[in-house]
Amino acid sequence: MNHLASQPTPADTWQVGDVFLQSRFLLGTAGYPSPQVLREAIVASGTGVVTVGLKRQLAAAGDNGFVAMIREALRETGARLLPNTAGCRSAREAVQLAHMARELYDTPWVKLEVVGDEHTLQPDPFELLVAAEQLVRDGFVVFPYCTDDLVSCRRLLDAGCPLLMPWGAPIGSGQGLINPFALRTLRERLPDATLIIDAGIGAPSHAALAMEMGFDAVLLNSAVSQASAPVTMAGAFRQAIEAGRAAWRAGIMAKQDYAVASTPVAGHPFLIGAAP
Repeated sequence: MNHLASQPTPADTWQVGDVFLQSRFLLGTAGYPSPQVLREAIVASGTGVVTVGLKRQLAAAGDNGFVAMIREALRETGARLLPNTAGCRSAREAVQLAHMARELYDTPWVKLEVVGDEHTLQPDPFELLVAAEQLVRDGFVVFPYCTDDLVSCRRLLDAGCPLLMPWGAPIGSGQGLINPFALRTLRERLPDATLIIDAGIGAPSHAALAMEMGFDAVLLNSAVSQASAPVTMAGAFRQAIEAGRAAWRAGIMAKQDYAVASTPVAGHPFLIGAAP
């Protein structure tokens, strides 16, 4: 995928495998006050990808309202389902859950999560790589949730992952982009990789900043589901992501260490108050 701002596609679509997507907003489905609010938030977000935790859905197997609302929203918006392996602590567990998800949802897509630390919920880079390698061999399209470590990210790309999902901050923390240097390094050193900021986003301004930095998309959940008005917040994030992307394509001015007059007047004498 070409990330040069001077050569965007006419409709500014982006691609995962042979699937073209218009929206750069990926939305989670956990923690909403009701299935109806979830459905309305999905519609308001304009998302093209909705992620669902298989463990959560299995635990709430009797909640037919939740399942029905997601299916209705997917039909209404044309969004695609992205099952995830949230809650897995080992490569083996994640691979098993991914195979269950493929059987249940009839999709090779999987957001791969393997937690390595209970306090930060930081991905385990070693188990994540093992699981990614196995799932790629098994024919999955793997969306790995990873840290912002450049070397680990390269290993995941080498394993056959079509994209990366580095965190902005710990899941659900709402802290935004806590390590801009590492994220900028990823974008600069992996110019042809599809990079999606995932986790830690708390406000629309955080999402806009990620897009201004040249990232391809943003995935979030809690910032919408935990808002006082989730549907309104979903719309706010949609606008912020679109604005950030438009700004990046337009070409953001370089920062300067000194003042630069926006209206130079040197060499052009004039009299204040004189008639034009």
